[in-house]
Amino acid sequence: MIVGVLGAAIFVGSILIGEWTYFLVFLGLTLLGIAEFYRLVQVQGIMPHRGAGITLGAVFFVSVFLVEKGVMEVELLFLSIPLVFILFILEMYRKHPQPFTNIAFTLMGAAYIAGPFGLLHTLAYVDDEYSWQPILGLMLLIWASDTGAYIAGKNFGKHKLFERISPGKTWEGWIGGTLLAVAVGYVLSIFFTDLVTYQWIGVALIVAVFGVLGDLTESLLKRSLGVKDSGTLLPGHGGILDRFDSLLMAIPFIVTFLKIF
Repeated sequence: MIVGVLGAAIFVGSILIGEWTYFLVFLGLTLLGIAEFYRLVQVQGIMPHRGAGITLGAVFFVSVFLVEKGVMEVELLFLSIPLVFILFILEMYRKHPQPFTNIAFTLMGAAYIAGPFGLLHTLAYVDDEYSWQPILGLMLLIWASDTGAYIAGKNFGKHKLFERISPGKTWEGWIGGTLLAVAVGYVLSIFFTDLVTYQWIGVALIVAVFGVLGDLTESLLKRSLGVKDSGTLLPGHGGILDRFDSLLMAIPFIVTFLKIF
């Protein structure tokens, strides 16, 4: 409980204080998340290129931030491309029986964590200047969806949502999470004016749908590896992937929605 409250306070505070505290916290989450992913897959004998993968993720995350901040040209993003192909060269100096598996999981780890967290910068700079409103609002929607799903599932849950992957999730819980997320989205549109009402409602619906799919995806990964939690970084709360699986899946769809609509 104490860890959760303290972590939430630091997390929210970093978003509110300014762009550099926001940047540092999410950079840390990106690096720790990629490292955590690589530790997970090593259970199956896979040997990802940890250093190269973490470097690739960091370069992408920092590049997108600097581009969105307006201090670097968009061409900076091309720095990530050679790093991808360096992985193939590095694998030649190993004697592992599954070279392409190692390369694939190295890229997957970087893309799965650094991709969404890098795209998050486009929300932080939705009007070309840093604003905490879209970021904090997104976090509140995810917490609302989780809370609504927990309350509705506990009190009314009867029909399993995806029993093979997560026996505890129910359709009733998902409906409860969706309703609370949409309600919170409407309230946010009144006070957080960086996005208009239909955008907040759209983001809330995306969170309700793809947030739970992100949770299920991570559950599928852990089940396939035979582990309960993705890590032990947060005592009593699991690892980075356990805490941010919903966010990681939702961000690409939210960014696409806001860029188009």
